[in-house]
Amino acid sequence: MELHQLRYLVAVADHGSFTAAADELSVSQSGVSAQIAKLERELGHRLFDRSGRRVTPTAAGEAVLVHARAAGRAVQAVRTTADELAGLVRGHVSVGTVIGCTIPGYLQGFAEFRRDHPDVSVSVEEDNSDRLIADVDRGRLDVAVVAHGQQLPDRLTSWTLIREPLAVVVPAGHRWCDRNRVSLSELTEETVLSLPAGTGVRTALDATAAAEQVFVTPAVAAHSPEAVLSLTELGSGVGLLSPSMAAGRSGLCAIPIARSRRLALSLVRRADPSAAARVMTEVLARHLAGQ
Repeated sequence: MELHQLRYLVAVADHGSFTAAADELSVSQSGVSAQIAKLERELGHRLFDRSGRRVTPTAAGEAVLVHARAAGRAVQAVRTTADELAGLVRGHVSVGTVIGCTIPGYLQGFAEFRRDHPDVSVSVEEDNSDRLIADVDRGRLDVAVVAHGQQLPDRLTSWTLIREPLAVVVPAGHRWCDRNRVSLSELTEETVLSLPAGTGVRTALDATAAAEQVFVTPAVAAHSPEAVLSLTELGSGVGLLSPSMAAGRSGLCAIPIARSRRLALSLVRRADPSAAARVMTEVLARHLAGQ
């Protein structure tokens, strides 16, 4: 058994595909398949069910994965300890952000880290917050900026930067602009523009709707707040975002939703960060907190 086989095992389990795992690992698909098959022969157990469209771990595979992930964390801890003893920041950091993230603090922190640590390679992945949180939790990402309406896993280190209600966004001059609050029930007769399932906004919307027993299904689920704001300005409907997402758009008003579930913007970091990931997190947290 070799460490790279365990790394392949984890990648296939995370992606549900030998091809996707090979892409992430920058090796051939046949190489990944061959190493997993070799590991299965050595252990005497079939580790993956390959019969469906998605490759899934067998019961034996799930049991082995627990230890394979632990082995990966142990190897990372050895590298981190060695780097910290030498005072080095090197290696690779994988960063996740919500789709279309243009938060000034994030951009400034990212630029500072790249300037001060040119020997560290950095990759950035944009996705919905639910997937970003899961990817940090399982170690695919080192750190991520996420918007969420639910409790974060206790295993992760997190910094909550903003906590605010949902807001309805309408053009300036709209009849709601002079209001302090708008109830969710008032949106049932409107064309609502929002973000897709898996985002913090939709999680907060679903939780608020369940509590109010009023269900609002957005007519348009755009992939970024900017798209929702632009469509609202063009008269396509009313936006449902958060007040901070609409900040700086002089042609729009953002009115909080009454009794809304709070939406949080947080920085989350994996439980076993490398030295480089720890520094990246510290730089991002400093800039985001200073906004």
